[in-house]
Amino acid sequence: MTHTYLSRYDRMADQAAAQVIKQYSSSFSLATQVLDPGTRRDIRNVYAVVRIADEIVDGTTAEANECPETALDLYEEQVLHAPQHRFHADPVLHAWANTHRRCRLNDDHVRAFFTSMRRDTQDGLGDASWGGTSFSAEDLGSYIYGSAEVIGLMCLDIFLHGHDPAPGDRGTMEEGARALGSAFQKVNFLRDFAEDRHSLGRGYLGGDLDEDLKNTVTGEIAAELDLARQAIPLLPVSARRGVAAAEALFRDLNERIAATPAADVAASRISVPAHRKFLLTARAIRKASAE
Repeated sequence: MTHTYLSRYDRMADQAAAQVIKQYSSSFSLATQVLDPGTRRDIRNVYAVVRIADEIVDGTTAEANECPETALDLYEEQVLHAPQHRFHADPVLHAWANTHRRCRLNDDHVRAFFTSMRRDTQDGLGDASWGGTSFSAEDLGSYIYGSAEVIGLMCLDIFLHGHDPAPGDRGTMEEGARALGSAFQKVNFLRDFAEDRHSLGRGYLGGDLDEDLKNTVTGEIAAELDLARQAIPLLPVSARRGVAAAEALFRDLNERIAATPAADVAASRISVPAHRKFLLTARAIRKASAE
């Protein structure tokens, strides 16, 4: 039997998921452009689900006068259940389910992600249950694992679809994937500091952002990016260039934050100009292609 209707619906769902990353992240969208078509499709499908969960906890449901906790619980249930069925009326869930089955994503990673998102539904992370205005190192590490490191591991599962690396190489790539996810999250803590603190009532990094704290975090980010960079040559060629581009873009962003006074970082969102993004991407592609 030829699944003409289903194939067309699959393509539509993938295109719908691709619109999510296009609307919300110019850097990630640019980095995915250099992935091979199948890998690009699956990365975008995962990103769409993650982004929608972020929107649930980052104010969209509140503006719609809906309960974020209830919406997140329902969405987690839908996301976990989706791979069990071949058709979904929601195009993003349909695309996600196809990717989950195709790449054998780990539901423990999905649950860890939603656990971290659920923390964001609390009325500010600085309440008594979170130890004042900041996480403990353990709490923050757990949050970053669920909110970012498992996303790196999901992406790695996509990159390695159809490949069977040696256990040692896979371990190195998993370490790199987690480090890259953590670095991305910490960059976003810094560049979104004002919005997180004043609009969402969240204090991921504690109280005021001073030079010492900014330098500590940007130093951690640089070290994590160095660790991730070591794993990039082990990735399949189909993924290597895109990951290298993303690493280069966030490294440049981190360096810009490090060079900006802490008061300015805390007050505004630092970004990389579009022309610079294209230059960095081109350089990263050339370098990764030669490895």
